[in-house]
Amino acid sequence: MQSTLDQPTLFRAFATDTRTRLFLVAAAVVFGVCLLTLSAKVQVPFWPVPMTMQTLVVLMLGMAYGSTLGAGAVIAYLLVGAAGVPVFAGTPERGIGLAYMMGPTGGFLLGFVVAAWITGVLAERGWDRSILRCAVAMLAGTLAIFLFGLAALIPVAGLARAIEVGFLPFLASSALKVGLGTVAMPLIWQAVGRRAGGLG
Repeated sequence: MQSTLDQPTLFRAFATDTRTRLFLVAAAVVFGVCLLTLSAKVQVPFWPVPMTMQTLVVLMLGMAYGSTLGAGAVIAYLLVGAAGVPVFAGTPERGIGLAYMMGPTGGFLLGFVVAAWITGVLAERGWDRSILRCAVAMLAGTLAIFLFGLAALIPVAGLARAIEVGFLPFLASSALKVGLGTVAMPLIWQAVGRRAGGLG
């Protein structure tokens, strides 16, 4: 019987063949970068501002991949963006590469890495399999994104303005995405649990 401190993530549950593990890790990173790029580019009408699904993808990648691979996939995405490939939201219109990353969204991008790591750590403890714990994990990851984002905005814009433009407009969409992820991850485990060895 496995310890609750060492539960396989979705990736580990399927990547059991050590002969193909390196290929699967590389493929997972490439897939993560592509998914993050796509989620940054597609805007969904919402109130009070349009939303992307990128933070949801960050949180779910962390849970599905685990802490190391999840954070690694996000870091790979940031490296691709730093190299000048227009993978971020608003690029190339609002700039590309390091110049974009040093702008007002830079702190949020760094928060993506921390959020993926946090949700990955909790998934490795089985928190992605129950709705209550999954909700806590999703909230923790979302909080990390906001904390890092606001930490970068406050010295430039001041506390009140940073909260006004970097936090309040995104509360409703963040709550929706936390809800979606909270429902999705346990359902995914229920769907694949038997194939993954009855681990759901």
